Amino acid sequence: MENRYFTTGKILLATGFIMCIWVGAAVLNALSYLNWSVSELAGQYMAATGMIKPLHTMVDFYTHIKGIEYLICVAFFVAFPTFYQYVNKVKKRSQVRK
Repeated sequence: MENRYFTTGKILLATGFIMCIWVGAAVLNALSYLNWSVSELAGQYMAATGMIKPLHTMVDFYTHIKGIEYLICVAFFVAFPTFYQYVNKVKKRSQVRK
């Protein structure tokens, strides 16, 4: 029974190693195609997965900025009351015994 687990572990380890080699080769190929520009590779990846979108009109830009503004407002509305409670916390007096 233990021999079967050992064999399964070897198979999984070999499969993971082969996949790491394949991914490394794909990344190196993409970098060589882009003249070793990591930022260009990251930009193409984000555009392909939909993380960033080109802004063609003023309405697209304004919508994007408005969304970021709402996220900043929500973060402020959470952080400010927490900070206010921290600053205005009543300090307990303790006596030092001699």
